[in-house]
Amino acid sequence: MPATDISAMTEPETLRGITGILRPYREFIQSLSLGCNDQIVYYGCVGTCTPFVELLAISVRGFHLDQVFVPLLAEEKAKPLREIPDVGMQVIDEPVELRPKVIVLMGGLAMQYMPVSAEQVNELIKKHGDVTVIGVCFMSMFEKAGWLDTIHFDLLIDATIDPVTITHNR
Repeated sequence: MPATDISAMTEPETLRGITGILRPYREFIQSLSLGCNDQIVYYGCVGTCTPFVELLAISVRGFHLDQVFVPLLAEEKAKPLREIPDVGMQVIDEPVELRPKVIVLMGGLAMQYMPVSAEQVNELIKKHGDVTVIGVCFMSMFEKAGWLDTIHFDLLIDATIDPVTITHNR
């Protein structure tokens, strides 16, 4: 499959805030008509991507899908996400078998100094066969890293965190 040609995608829609990320994600997942216990596998950086993965996962919790987090591309370290009462979605320490119907690539993978290349990600996608690929990033990370020339995204969510306002009261 060819890389992502942004100009060939539908007209970009501009939304705001966390709901501007979660609502289109939820709607897209719903449009896939996945079956009960089909699997979404999120690939991202430990720590920085994990909270965003948990937000994405909570937005589709009612769909009865299996959701899994993989640190970087280390599939042998995959851990399931589970809803914890009064907390939200959390990565738990249990082994899990990967059988993705949807792969979600987090933008942290494309950050400078991460030991992951677009070519490695493309090989991982090919290994899993016919899967839907979603990219979720901030500040045009996939575009800046040149990943759009290599990876085909079926959905790309690119959010901006700007400005960041800091207020001190010392």
